[in-house]
Amino acid sequence: MTRITKNSKIFKTIIKAIQDKKGENIISLDLRKIPEAVADFFVICQATTNTQVRAIANAVEEEVKKELGETPYRHEGHQAAQWVLIDYVNIVVHVMQPETRKFYQIEEMWSDAPMTEHNG
Repeated sequence: MTRITKNSKIFKTIIKAIQDKKGENIISLDLRKIPEAVADFFVICQATTNTQVRAIANAVEEEVKKELGETPYRHEGHQAAQWVLIDYVNIVVHVMQPETRKFYQIEEMWSDAPMTEHNG
């Protein structure tokens, strides 16, 4: 299985798709050195409305499909759009509303993972 880096095309495509749709507070967590981690990277961002959460999630999926021909292994949460998770196996994208993000505290759960901000 290919390890992903911040220079991987899929990583760059995901970040750009989120930025294009005005996702806020975009961070990535590098989980490659964490034994129990399920992926190499988490990308987390937030949006203030259900509509924007959906728009960002759709943009990520469309761009990755267009640029790399890949579809997600699974995605969850599209109905309520409080939190949409898009799983590309090595890289998992979380698009969340601020309250949901505050509540689940993914960054704190994986606090030993190096974090990078990707804001504009």
